[in-house]
Amino acid sequence: MKRFYDRVGTQASDGGWQVTLDARGIKTVGSASQIVPTPALAAALAEEWDIEGEEIDPAAFPMRDMADYAIDVVTPARADIAAKLVAYADTDTLLYRADPDEPLYARQQELWEPIVAAFEAREGIALKRVSGIIHTLQDKAALAKLEARLSALDAFTLAGLEAMTTLAASLTVALSAVEAEADPLALWQAASLEEEWQADQWGRDLEAEDRRARRQADFLRACEFVHLAREAP
Repeated sequence: MKRFYDRVGTQASDGGWQVTLDARGIKTVGSASQIVPTPALAAALAEEWDIEGEEIDPAAFPMRDMADYAIDVVTPARADIAAKLVAYADTDTLLYRADPDEPLYARQQELWEPIVAAFEAREGIALKRVSGIIHTLQDKAALAKLEARLSALDAFTLAGLEAMTTLAASLTVALSAVEAEADPLALWQAASLEEEWQADQWGRDLEAEDRRARRQADFLRACEFVHLAREAP
């Protein structure tokens, strides 16, 4: 697609902020006004438009896609998204450990246990750890508390959390990564421990490495999206 605009800007609009192309506010894929909660997020969206050359690459707008998803999909279905995310607690990667006599177990304990313990302390819940692959349901009261917490979040935070949770296969990691003092890269690396362990044991494949790198970039971008959406004006 040819570039069809000259000037990119942002403006305050209806209690939020909006990207403008030649002074006209843009819309979402679903034709709603693309109004985001902070000027920081609007600036990031504007940058995606501004750096395009004569030809527009539709794949070069990951922040815009998340904003559209938050507005068009998450906003009318926040409770459904919260319930979907809570379901990950029953299969959370960080809760399923190797058998205690396996070398991987010690590394999981070292890397994962501090993350899970800190998460439990913040959320005021207790989660079951499992050795092996037998599926174990978490306590219903803990899940209900997590669902209430997620249901209270805004659509932009939920959109980013959904992407992060899916990529990491861990709600624990996703919610930990959006804490103010979090280290998102370290948390992603923790979620990727088993993949990295297998790669170290059996050798690395270039295609698999490329996939992991793309997933890492997507995770970090989704985390940045959440932080930008929460940033004070």
